[in-house]
Amino acid sequence: MAAFGTVFMPKMALATFENNSWTQASIVASDKLELHPGAHVLHYSSTCFEGLKAFKHEDGSVNLFRMDANIQRMAQSTDLLFLPEINKDQLANMIKDIVSVYAKDVPSAPGSMYIRPTHIGTEPAIGKAAVSSETSLLYVLLSPVGNYFSGGDTTLRLLLEEDGMRCAAHMGMIKSGGNYASALGPISRARKECNADQVLFCPNGDVQETGAANFILIDGNEIITKALDSSFLHGITRDSILTIARDMGMTVTERDFTVSELLERAQKPGTEAALSGTAAVLTPVGTLIHKGQEITVGSGQPGETTLKLRQALNDIQWGKSEDKYGWLEKV
Repeated sequence: MAAFGTVFMPKMALATFENNSWTQASIVASDKLELHPGAHVLHYSSTCFEGLKAFKHEDGSVNLFRMDANIQRMAQSTDLLFLPEINKDQLANMIKDIVSVYAKDVPSAPGSMYIRPTHIGTEPAIGKAAVSSETSLLYVLLSPVGNYFSGGDTTLRLLLEEDGMRCAAHMGMIKSGGNYASALGPISRARKECNADQVLFCPNGDVQETGAANFILIDGNEIITKALDSSFLHGITRDSILTIARDMGMTVTERDFTVSELLERAQKPGTEAALSGTAAVLTPVGTLIHKGQEITVGSGQPGETTLKLRQALNDIQWGKSEDKYGWLEKV
């Protein structure tokens, strides 16, 4: 099977912002973009994107999961990057239109159609290092994906990084390519030097997020995760999991917590840790690596509560349980 996110549908939805207005969206080939070599995005990283999914239910209907939340976050990222303001209704229609074109290609459970709206600055102006792009391009790519856990559930190894941040603090809540690029070096070194899967950034001992996902700690009936602020990404999967956990009667505590507290709690029997994100929903963490020492989280195996929360969210997404939160929208 092809690696996650490497297969694309042959067409995408596209609109451009020029002369102070958005063009009408169109369906075009997805194998290339035409950009001037001096385009703002190529030099000054004026780019943001989203990741959401469409799910095929047993009745054959195709359902988008929390599209409105993704569009709202993209509008926020666009605003914080000073890109031309997107038309949220237009983007919603672009997403629905391109998914409709490929409705028959949306994989059945446990697969899905991954949707990648992307907004980039296109103005050809290499003198604009400190000025925003006045033109831009918005497109929506589709990538059919299979079961993220097709090889079976395994636990991740996280290196705790106390000296650096994933990205600049004022950029944290923007879903921008530059933030992922800034985390790439530390993650690559961690893989090479201590066989870590990801880096959990904990600047000055403050437990935040990994290079591509939010982090949660499960201690008995309590979920502990960092309270939202501008320094890290406000995950939609994170919000969904916490909502479900509260409805299950769990205590959800959103607050700052330190590496010392994390390591102490992690070693208690029954403790679990996980990463939340669109691709894998909730991925178990089995090992924390800190100052050359390996600390096993709980049993080191995928935790019962982690799997229960993930299954509950998956069941809503695939239409196997009631969507009482109004998260699904039929295409």
